[in-house]
Amino acid sequence: MEKAAKDEATGIGETPEAPPSAQMIQLLGGFQFSQALYVIAKLDVASRLDGGAMAIDELAAACGARPELLRRLIRSLAPLGVFHRPDEDTVETTPLGATLSTRRPDSVRDIALYYMETHYLPFSELLHTARTGEPAARRYLGRPFFDWVVATPGMAGLQSRAMAGFTGGLRDRMFDGYRLPEGEVVADIGGADGTILARLLAGEPARRGILFDLPEIVPGARKKIDDLGMADRVEVVPGDFFDSVPAADVYVLAAVLHDWDDDSCLRILRSVRSAAAPGARIVVIEGVVPPGDVPHPTKMIDLTMLALTTGKERSATEYAELFAAAGFTLDRIVPTSQYSFIEARLT
Repeated sequence: MEKAAKDEATGIGETPEAPPSAQMIQLLGGFQFSQALYVIAKLDVASRLDGGAMAIDELAAACGARPELLRRLIRSLAPLGVFHRPDEDTVETTPLGATLSTRRPDSVRDIALYYMETHYLPFSELLHTARTGEPAARRYLGRPFFDWVVATPGMAGLQSRAMAGFTGGLRDRMFDGYRLPEGEVVADIGGADGTILARLLAGEPARRGILFDLPEIVPGARKKIDDLGMADRVEVVPGDFFDSVPAADVYVLAAVLHDWDDDSCLRILRSVRSAAAPGARIVVIEGVVPPGDVPHPTKMIDLTMLALTTGKERSATEYAELFAAAGFTLDRIVPTSQYSFIEARLT
């Protein structure tokens, strides 16, 4: 008892904080964990564990993996809280690991596949970006990122599913208690598969929707809208927001503007201005970068923008300036835990 009290007073027996060099090595090794998680997602390991613990040999056979190598992957990820091993030969998912299951409403499996199959290798050219300003993705892929996505079989669908995964998991709660500005017709510009538009129109039967996206995207969007039972209220329209957009009362741009530089954003906003009905409103759903060194997801997301696109995450001041240049006035910003609803009106 006396020794325990002394230890508590002096800190003896506590696990010391890792020195800065060890912390830096952990940061540098992060790519190994992201690739290991990708393998788990690609093999659909978490879905197979939805029924409970399994023998690793049985799990490996079901996944088409080598038992000893899968065992080592699981052993490496278990200390991160992804798996729990009741014994050396058995494994089950934790609540964290279960988010890679396809059967969960908060599944992020498609996000894992999307990150690793679209983001990972282009990031190897980030030094080139820092030196020249050319996006790493363009350097690595030989064309702009979104052009590559559209041209690569299956990739546009994966991108839409990943964006829906963000909405269903990370973003879903942000819609609670939020109501769009007044207006009968709501156009979701660059709306992917329609998940966000459907969420915004839920409980508002008097409103009609327009889902607008590239021709390569809209077939999947039509199916999603049909599956959600909203085909009678939502029109799916193909097109390019740099050229023109449909007429509407309220325009939604969710995770669109951060993909583009200021000049490109102005082209998009001016397309909206040209088509908008008098008194139209615009709702941008994006993260807003806070000042200072306070941690915020936008500061990490900005790395993605830096490497893959010409875009960036913006502060409230930058959004106000962008709107003003396009003929809109910023009305208010409704913050949530990670994203914000940034509302503006046609001046």
